[in-house]
Amino acid sequence: MSGEADALEGIAGRALELVGEDTIVGLGTGRAATAFVRALGAAVAAGMRVRGVPTSDTTAALARELGIELLTLAEAGRIDATFDGADEVSPALDLIKGYGGALVREKIVAASSERLVILVGDEKIVSSIGQRGKLPVEVVPFGMALCERELAALGCTPTLRATDGETYVTDNQNFILDCAVEPIGDPVGLERRILAIPGVLGTGLFVGMADVVLVQEGDQVRAMERA
Repeated sequence: MSGEADALEGIAGRALELVGEDTIVGLGTGRAATAFVRALGAAVAAGMRVRGVPTSDTTAALARELGIELLTLAEAGRIDATFDGADEVSPALDLIKGYGGALVREKIVAASSERLVILVGDEKIVSSIGQRGKLPVEVVPFGMALCERELAALGCTPTLRATDGETYVTDNQNFILDCAVEPIGDPVGLERRILAIPGVLGTGLFVGMADVVLVQEGDQVRAMERA
């Protein structure tokens, strides 16, 4: 394959093989997820019957453009499988997500799914979760000062996410604090401590949630599965 676009197309095609006919599919956010949505749209145009639950407004707009029927989470109930990307994947298939800003909706959709399938390039594989040094945390704007103070006290120095000089606002109308972290020895414990801070809505830690991780390695796709 000649480049990133070709690689994403390849891994999206492999993921499409895991989509059952007449199922409900969670549609993730980010570059790999976008490639999957495009592949799914082509399959729908060719006659596949599938409905999707998007994790962001951006993904919803793309899916509609491609003719994929969308459902709300309430309409869908239980989702058969969600296909999404990740920013880090550990050997235990724990994840950090949220660099794209949709972490809370992504986690809600993933938790509503029978299976979570993650699509990544091999550069996203880490030996220890937190290795890339950033953990996104979505917070209610009113609670910003408290959240910043308490996150710093936990050793997770926060930086308010901004885009083009403007504070980044999620689809939920909240802010994201990108927290500086070292490799995380106890992700479950850290998640619990962060979620205990009033004003925190969610973190980018997805622990024990992924069932399959498809990894693009050159021209090949390797599947990692939860034991």
